[in-house]
Amino acid sequence: MPDPAVPPTPPVALSALLAREDLGLRQIAGPKDTNTVIHWAHTSEMADPYPYLLGGELLLSAGVHVPEAAGSGTYFDDYVSRIVAAGGAALGFGLAPVHDTVPRALVEACDTYELPLLEVPPQTTFSGVARAVWQLMAQARHAELRRVTEAQQSLAAAASRPDPVRAVLRQLAQRVGGWAVLYGPEGAESASAGRAPDGHGQEAASAGRAAEATATGRAAEIAAAGRAAEDTAAGWAAEIAAAGRKPGDVVRGALAGLAAVVRPSGPGTPTSATDTAAGTHLAAYALGAGQGFVLGVAAPHRDTGDHTIASVAAVLLSLLTGEHQSGSGAARSSALVRLLLGAEPEEVAPLLGSGGWLVVHGSPDTQPCDPVAAAALGAALGSPLVDLARDVVRVLVPADREPAPQPGWTLGVSAPATARDWPAADTQAARALSRARATRAPLHRHGTHRPALTDLLSPGEAEAHARALLAPLTPPLAETLRTWLSLHGSWDRTAVALAVHRNTVRQRVARCAALLGTDLDDPDVRMELWFALRHGER
Repeated sequence: MPDPAVPPTPPVALSALLAREDLGLRQIAGPKDTNTVIHWAHTSEMADPYPYLLGGELLLSAGVHVPEAAGSGTYFDDYVSRIVAAGGAALGFGLAPVHDTVPRALVEACDTYELPLLEVPPQTTFSGVARAVWQLMAQARHAELRRVTEAQQSLAAAASRPDPVRAVLRQLAQRVGGWAVLYGPEGAESASAGRAPDGHGQEAASAGRAAEATATGRAAEIAAAGRAAEDTAAGWAAEIAAAGRKPGDVVRGALAGLAAVVRPSGPGTPTSATDTAAGTHLAAYALGAGQGFVLGVAAPHRDTGDHTIASVAAVLLSLLTGEHQSGSGAARSSALVRLLLGAEPEEVAPLLGSGGWLVVHGSPDTQPCDPVAAAALGAALGSPLVDLARDVVRVLVPADREPAPQPGWTLGVSAPATARDWPAADTQAARALSRARATRAPLHRHGTHRPALTDLLSPGEAEAHARALLAPLTPPLAETLRTWLSLHGSWDRTAVALAVHRNTVRQRVARCAALLGTDLDDPDVRMELWFALRHGER
């Protein structure tokens, strides 16, 4: 399946293809609408191309299928009508070797059915036209990906500014060229930014409240009937328009109604929905904080990357509205200030929540770490306490929340720990992540405690024995030996876990054996060293 985080390939404007001087294409019939777009080029000499078209094509034909007496009958009318019925975007007719000119009846049929007709000169091959379409698509896709990347960065920066909710809404409205609004749990507009629909405040508010009430009253009916959210919102927009309200009020009301559809109300509630009202494209996204907030977007046009950009904004707003609702943002700020002023972690931990904690280390499988990806991981794990390092994301998660594997991430999870033991838990998570990488597992948990022979020794005696036994080893050598033993002596998996060459692992393990003066192939020796390494890390 395609990656939902990557926008689909944008279509190509027909005007851009006509502007290619190397092709020499000329439009000779049909509407000269600059908004006409094509999604791909397809060649067919079938008299009825309908079964072979998906919609949006530039159909290319040299007229091989055209009978000699076609100009005197309804052949071309039938041919063009079938192309239009299949959703074809335009027709390209090639000159030579079959026809020296484009048949006049074909030109008239394309004018009648409003299908753009292009004349393809003899020196231009159909494969050259198709290649030009793909080149333009590649350029458009590159530009769209760059636009989405820049938007993600600007949204992440906005989330760190004062008044972050409004900053994110302003940036989103600017990027989509429209209006962005945050609806509260009760359906009221909590904050907005951008070009608002052309409606007066009081009337618009009334329209929004009317649509919200209608949406709430019909929620059960919609679910029972299985009707699409977009169809329902369109109906509300029609009702508001019929009441004589202005286009701006229609847009506000329809968007408020769409927000009511996605607001969590039980199983089966959609998380997003789109619609069009009064020529304006609408979209609504339920925020993941579970507090009933909804992001609404209204824009005069909809580009292929707008959904991705709005989804990023929804993730950030989910975190920000969750903090606003629970007050955890102020508590985190207070905890940070106290730490900077010299307080111990165990003193500030109650500000973040009661109970134990888990440290989770996450490494993205493909893309590099960035603030948006880190925030999304924190939201998925249910915690806003996220730290973005160079190549790993660290998340502090309440112990009562069970971390689950996340698509696109490799995770290492520590054992539950109190604030005093956070540094040790951080080490456990880092080693769990290394083991997950080595075993190619999506998630690895640090082993939970169970009764063992080590319980017969006091912690002090065990640590003293570990320090004495491992004294000849440097920290890198000790870490290599610990990883190698944990992976049952596998050179390759140890190299993956430590991100070094397998020969480096062999050299380090051989050095450990020499410094310790022991045989690492002896299972008794391995057991004793593993015991020491486990107690030495405490």
